[in-house]
Amino acid sequence: MFSMTGYGRGEYKQGGIELTVEVKTVNNRYLDIAVKCPKIFIAYEEVIRSKIREKLTRGHADVFISLSDRREKAKTLFLDESAAKSYADAAKKLSELFPEIENDFTINSLMRYPDVLKQEEAQGADDELLAALDVALGLALDNLNSMRAKEGAKLKADMLSRMDVIKSLVEKIAERAPLVSADYRLRLEEKLKKYLETVNPDEGKLLTEVALFADKSNIDEELTRLYSHIEQFKDIACSDAVGRKLDFLVQEFNRETNTICSKSNDLVITKCGLDLKNEIEKVREQVQNVE
Repeated sequence: MFSMTGYGRGEYKQGGIELTVEVKTVNNRYLDIAVKCPKIFIAYEEVIRSKIREKLTRGHADVFISLSDRREKAKTLFLDESAAKSYADAAKKLSELFPEIENDFTINSLMRYPDVLKQEEAQGADDELLAALDVALGLALDNLNSMRAKEGAKLKADMLSRMDVIKSLVEKIAERAPLVSADYRLRLEEKLKKYLETVNPDEGKLLTEVALFADKSNIDEELTRLYSHIEQFKDIACSDAVGRKLDFLVQEFNRETNTICSKSNDLVITKCGLDLKNEIEKVREQVQNVE
């Protein structure tokens, strides 16, 4: 089990290349990746996202890449011929307009204009840079998952302990459930005797009323499903990417508990049901943090 919240950092420092990758993740229903990187890696963003998808299935991930490239490289210069011609034509025109002024326009002076001659930007990362990125990103993701696994272990322990509390509450409800019909019969008999006084109630009608009540308030199916959900939860929690499954299962916990509360017509069961809902809500909040 992994938490969706974590942080990982990876570095590569070798041969004049200093590259750092940081990955921060927070909760999100689906996998959402935001990459901030130098221009030289823009063409490889999908490769970066693909590597992240191999390690993450849910959550919002912010990826920050910084690069310092101090390698000795031959510089490529780009000549903007159109700009150079415009400057030369302008110099010639000025010389014709002001012949009394010395024309000191030279090739050297033309080359000093920044938009005439400039260093050509790299069109993309070379193999050495891509290898460095792969190493740093791999380290960052490994460190991220190590942190997420530790947090996930804590979440798992907390939720499983709450499953034990939930199971004890279900057992209390199961213990109380068979007594509800008997209590209802006693209350019904007392009410009839109070209002009818000396008249004895019809035993057949009394049994029919109690039977109808017992059928309406029967929660055996709900209890059986709750026991099943508890065992499923424990089994699923032992896997890795379980967030969506547990989220669905918690909804089923709530569904069964709401049905029990609506059918019980018993203060003891209702109180246990409310305590049950409280524990389920705590589990649901934790499930939102699980990948």
